[in-house]
Amino acid sequence: SPGMTLSTSREQQQEDDRLKLHLKIHTGEKPYSCSGCGKCFKTSTVLKLHRRTHTGEKPFYCPDCGTRFSRVSHLKRHKRIHTGEKPYSCSDCGKCFKTLNELKVHQRTHTGEKPFFCPDCGTSFSRVSHLKRHERIHTGEKPYSCSDCGKCFKTLNELKVHQRTHTGEKPYVCSDCGKCFTTSSDLKVHQRTHTGEKPFFCPDCGISFSQLSNLKSHERIHTGEKPYSCSDCVKYFKTSTELKVHQRTHTGEKPYSCSDCGKCFKTSTELKVHQRTHTGVKPYSCPDCGTSFSKLYHLKSHERIHTGEKPYSCSDCGKCFKTLKELKVHQRTHTGEKPYICSDCGTSFSQLSHLKSHGRIHTREKPYSCSDCGKKIKTTNELKLKVHERTHTGEMPYVCSDCGKCFTKSTHLKVHQRTHTGEKPYVCSDCGKCFKTSNELKVHQRTHTGEKPYVCSDCGKCFKTSTHLKVHQRTHTGEKPYSCSDCGVSFSRLDTLKKHQHIHGEKPYSCSAFVKCFKTATELKVHQRTHS
Repeated sequence: SPGMTLSTSREQQQEDDRLKLHLKIHTGEKPYSCSGCGKCFKTSTVLKLHRRTHTGEKPFYCPDCGTRFSRVSHLKRHKRIHTGEKPYSCSDCGKCFKTLNELKVHQRTHTGEKPFFCPDCGTSFSRVSHLKRHERIHTGEKPYSCSDCGKCFKTLNELKVHQRTHTGEKPYVCSDCGKCFTTSSDLKVHQRTHTGEKPFFCPDCGISFSQLSNLKSHERIHTGEKPYSCSDCVKYFKTSTELKVHQRTHTGEKPYSCSDCGKCFKTSTELKVHQRTHTGVKPYSCPDCGTSFSKLYHLKSHERIHTGEKPYSCSDCGKCFKTLKELKVHQRTHTGEKPYICSDCGTSFSQLSHLKSHGRIHTREKPYSCSDCGKKIKTTNELKLKVHERTHTGEMPYVCSDCGKCFTKSTHLKVHQRTHTGEKPYVCSDCGKCFKTSNELKVHQRTHTGEKPYVCSDCGKCFKTSTHLKVHQRTHTGEKPYSCSDCGVSFSRLDTLKKHQHIHGEKPYSCSAFVKCFKTATELKVHQRTHS
């Protein structure tokens, strides 16, 4: 029939058109050109779609949100955002996707196919967008600029992350502690502090790290590589951070300031340690005695008290020390170096603490005061104050292992122990007489020199020791601090009190020739003359 013939004829025409279109794939023929830009296309339909890029026409709109599109295929794909439909599934893993293109890209993770090659270095990529981003390494192109500061970036994602420095936005939140981060990768790294995961292993020593950058820095310990050089002094460093910190020694920059006292520091770590002087936090505890420290290296030094370890030895005399600082100070006894000079009088010192103590002679500063009696103490550390406070608390932490006697100072214990050992290490160069303490030797030497440095301000009389002067001054003041517990009589000297107490009964001095006892050594001497 005529109707049937017409239908068959139309179908034949459509088939011919499809064949013609297909043949253009082989011939490369593109007969339809755009009057706006000259670009050519295989079909009039594709040309029509292309023209919308010039006219801005978007005839297809989403009924859910009103977004408009130039192509119906784009609208269909967009609608799946609202419906959640993912009609394209991967035959390898079953994962579903909204578009056929997304599925194709995903399937390359299974096949390993990377069809997009960089013409400059030959690196291949699974996505054209990844290739484009990579090519900017070679061209240096940074097409995405920040509207706030003008800084340019290679990728849109880099720009987005950067813009958060202006907005303060931190959209990635840790579910364990609530801490927020600007990037998902920063969050991932942080979460390892909770999980303890350290996925990056050193092939040389097996130490593992939570961050790849930390592993790379560590590997330079084995390779000795120091790729970062200082332009000021040509010193080399393993990491860019180490270089940055070092450069501050040239610039004097101290970007980290304390909010409590305003003091500035080169590194955030130095600031953190300093802030503990305000907060009193001491996070490092000794497992042996429980003493806490604000710095890790202070704990390590302290632990050597328990272990007895002294890893630093002097090359001159072989003496060993617990810390490198102690060794350095000791070595100055050999070199005679005294690098710390008083700006007031020019006196030089081998230790900074000695200079500080000396400086208080000029300033008369006494920074440490006793909370019990208000006494001011002139010292660079709190040790002397602690020793003084023991006069109030009665604490005597240093015990003699021979007789159990206790002392407030370790030096007092040391001197006392010489009564057991008989040691007298201080020798008089004039007569060879030996003494237990340097002070005893000093006083003795005055018998040779005739020196009497302690002068009475009342009568001008001179004395070898401050003790003798003190006793003498009581003749002027009338002070008698020593009282007899039996009769209440007072004396200016302790030895006079003791002599007096013999009146009340005790006679400690006995004659060997005749069994007679006397109250004083003088009485005994007088009696002994009757035998001679």
